[in-house]
Amino acid sequence: MRLLFTLGFCLLTAAVWARPSRSGPAAPVRVSSPNGTVQVTIEVDEQGRPTYAVRYGRAEVLPASRLGLVLAGADLSQGLTLQKAEKVEAVADDYQLSTDKRARCRYRANRRVVRFQGKGGPHLSVVFQVSDNGVAFQYLLEGPATEVQRITREATTFRLPAGAIGWLHPHAKAQTGWAKTQPSYEEYYQKGVAVGTASPLGEGWSFPALFQANGHWLLLTEAGMGRNYCGSHLAHEAPNGEYAVAFAQPAERTTPEAPVTPEGRLPWRTPWRVIVLGNSLAPIVESTLTTNLSAPAPAATKLAEGGKASWSWVLLGDKNTTYEVQRRFIDYAADMRWGYCLVDALWDTQIGYDKMQELARYARSKNVGLLVWYNSNGSWNEAPQTPKNILFDPETRRREFARIRQMGIAGVKIDFFGGDGQSFMNYYQDLLTDAAAAGLLVNFHGTTIPRGWQRTYPNLMTMEAVRGFEFLTFDQQNTDQEATHCATLPFTRNAVGPMDFTPVCFSEIPGKQRRTSNAFELALSVLFQSGIQHYAETDEGMARQPAYVQSFLRQLPAGWADVKLLDGFPGEYAVLARQAPDGRWYVAGINATDQPRELTLDLAKLDLKSGVLIFDGETNRQFATRSLNGSTLRLTLPARGGFVVQPQ
Repeated sequence: MRLLFTLGFCLLTAAVWARPSRSGPAAPVRVSSPNGTVQVTIEVDEQGRPTYAVRYGRAEVLPASRLGLVLAGADLSQGLTLQKAEKVEAVADDYQLSTDKRARCRYRANRRVVRFQGKGGPHLSVVFQVSDNGVAFQYLLEGPATEVQRITREATTFRLPAGAIGWLHPHAKAQTGWAKTQPSYEEYYQKGVAVGTASPLGEGWSFPALFQANGHWLLLTEAGMGRNYCGSHLAHEAPNGEYAVAFAQPAERTTPEAPVTPEGRLPWRTPWRVIVLGNSLAPIVESTLTTNLSAPAPAATKLAEGGKASWSWVLLGDKNTTYEVQRRFIDYAADMRWGYCLVDALWDTQIGYDKMQELARYARSKNVGLLVWYNSNGSWNEAPQTPKNILFDPETRRREFARIRQMGIAGVKIDFFGGDGQSFMNYYQDLLTDAAAAGLLVNFHGTTIPRGWQRTYPNLMTMEAVRGFEFLTFDQQNTDQEATHCATLPFTRNAVGPMDFTPVCFSEIPGKQRRTSNAFELALSVLFQSGIQHYAETDEGMARQPAYVQSFLRQLPAGWADVKLLDGFPGEYAVLARQAPDGRWYVAGINATDQPRELTLDLAKLDLKSGVLIFDGETNRQFATRSLNGSTLRLTLPARGGFVVQPQ
């Protein structure tokens, strides 16, 4: 339960009215984190433009940056006065998740509402919540108006200090790419670029965006996405390192008349703008701010069960979505003690509903849940795979969900969405709501990023929104970049929520040369987090691996209790520890560079003194193993190599 309570006298004295002076702007308003490390200062300049600045300890990590909204009928970004700063309140929120990086989440922050007065239109307030490793703020619009309000632009900016560098994902132009399926967050991160660098695709930079500034780390994203807003990203131009918030593109809508930019009625709360902060990368990787700031599910909602899944499509392709092959992959999942098997596109024509019901019955007899693929599209893309044109219409969708649930299907993978417009934000949530009513789990592909929905809708297992393993099968250029890409994702995309990269391949990719070692691939099973982890490796490829590797993948827990970053740097290497529900810690690491890397890890804080180390053998297609004794692990990782530690 979320609790709000007033702090003591020292904070009460800071909560007085901030009256604007006739001779100049009002005095600054401040709000600090519970431990005082993070401080936000809110001011209004001489043009009546509200700003905020963020300090972490003694370092200014965001100099004065803009606040405000521009509505169709009112400009609430300038000509404002600071009317009132409410009392500081403490926020306490404890909750549980089953499909994210941490099972038991604890959020503590200080909350302050700052109210502004304009010359007309709704009243604008900005709600700040400042925690020890992050800042979040959202806009509140209030007033007597009953008509629909339209926001045409956010004045919000994030101004980075001079000399800052970023790890940034280029945002794609709408309705480009294969079958007009962009944007789907499937580009490579640009690594260590100077702030202010223009995006190579001309549409700005996607969330999450990682920066290093003044010796500290910042991750920018958004959370708490309701039905009255569009998804956003960072604008293409960032003069002097000041990044503006950009809305979805005009084509990102479900129908020609559907809303793209935000429309809603008063009172209106926008999504949270989120700034995760740390003096190291650990708070970035370990943060749960996106779910902390998202609405909880109804109290009676049961947490869904995640797990591991077999999956034929990525290495065997469309032609193997057949009854015989999928029955084989059900056996594969059962043998590996994985809870699920995913049957991908074209099952409706190459297997059929009747035989799928038979497969589902067979899967249940093996304690395996069957997941099935759907095309999301109405008219927003040209992807031909079926089943299609079923899910967009509400009545048809609900009938289909009820039908497959009756058949014994456990969940759905829904692919090829059309962007971040407000109508798509509603469509995602319609799908999650109707799937939950039918008792179905959900995996979104060709999709937007997680924005905390896994808390609001516990049947959401995972989302793609990443250039995943399938791209390695498309061309050698993707295969060549796998290592550095994988070493970037724990600090960026996977830091904000479950990520369906579909990792782990020991087999050779037809027509391609895989650059990573088998131990590197094995490490991804722990390094990457997904509510349901779909493995790329086939049954035949798995059977060729040593028994201890198969045993490791059999015994991996269905979900994780906690995560810790032990070492790493974006694009170079990453070492993470993940805690099983029974309290034991698994450790995994990868080296993405072309040179060996020496690692010395102190495992004492994990209470991990014994276990099995699996690492690179004499060649990068071989494994080696040895016992782990003691709390210090010294290891040399070869180029594009990896390791795992299985606790005993």
